[in-house]
Amino acid sequence: MQVDELLKLTVDKGASDLHLKVPSPPVLRTDGALIRYEDLPPLTVEDIESMFEQVTNQEQRDVFNREHELDIAYSIPGLARFRVNALQQRGTLSLAFRLVPIKSPSIDELGLPQICKELILKPNGLIVVTGPSGMGKSTTLAAMINYLNENEMRNVITIEDPIEYLHRDQKCIIHQRELGSDTRSFSTALIHALRHDPDIVVIGEMRDLATISTAITAAETGHLVLGTLHTVDAVQTVDRLIDVFPAMQHRQIRLQLSEVLEAVLSQRLLRRIGGGRIAALEIMIANSVIRRLIREEKIFEIHANMEYEKVMQNMDQALANLVNEKIVTAEDALMNSSSPELLQRLFKYDMAAV
Repeated sequence: MQVDELLKLTVDKGASDLHLKVPSPPVLRTDGALIRYEDLPPLTVEDIESMFEQVTNQEQRDVFNREHELDIAYSIPGLARFRVNALQQRGTLSLAFRLVPIKSPSIDELGLPQICKELILKPNGLIVVTGPSGMGKSTTLAAMINYLNENEMRNVITIEDPIEYLHRDQKCIIHQRELGSDTRSFSTALIHALRHDPDIVVIGEMRDLATISTAITAAETGHLVLGTLHTVDAVQTVDRLIDVFPAMQHRQIRLQLSEVLEAVLSQRLLRRIGGGRIAALEIMIANSVIRRLIREEKIFEIHANMEYEKVMQNMDQALANLVNEKIVTAEDALMNSSSPELLQRLFKYDMAAV
């Protein structure tokens, strides 16, 4: 069995992911739902190992044999790129492929808020895109970089694990560095990126103290820094950015963060009515009130203050808008809400009558 055939099936079916494990047949994720292809034979250990060899080189296999897990990118010319994760489970290989279209999406194609266009044109500061794994954070960043590339002349350096969307120079000069093959760590790559005359630095994941600390410093020194975190909303994001530092530094970090933070975009992917997926975005813009709340250690008040700003919205407002515009179902919105009772009050119709 050839892995390229299964990946072509993934593209043809409009799926986002392909899962391969023993002794299951291939499983596709389409519009968020897992579909097991029972008409295909169950995979054997030999099938999985053969497919793993088809998408890796010897150096990558050596890493997997040592670490028992691996993240790489794999391309089929003229078709698509895929983010590949390999892990070992119950003594056998398991492979997951995430589809990354060859063409970078646009902000409008994704249905993202227009504020994304304004944010990516800012001269400096820190913008954080957050959400659980698999919620399209990398796609949102790619769309913002795509808009920048079409409209401004900037020097952009991305640090990714692995590289997903390939950006071709248009107005921008874009350097894309991949963890493992181009650099050893996010924090080291970020330090050296600042010596390469960047205007904008994109960090695939701000996963440790060294990376977050350098990102804040880079934003302070006149760069626009974009990064992702696995947090669920603006309040948790601000807390995480502060709590990663030792307690004795919290006061200083609150001051620095209040000055450099420009926005937090927290997103969830939902199924569109009629097919496809769309992101619901919580939008926090760091205005004077938000900056004061961060400085004064009143982060818990951020959500309440977001409700009164037209450009901002919390997740429940974003979900309600999608339901009221008949883009997603109320049931899907409620499943993605942390406060379903409050969300239901924002619907324009009576749930009991539906």
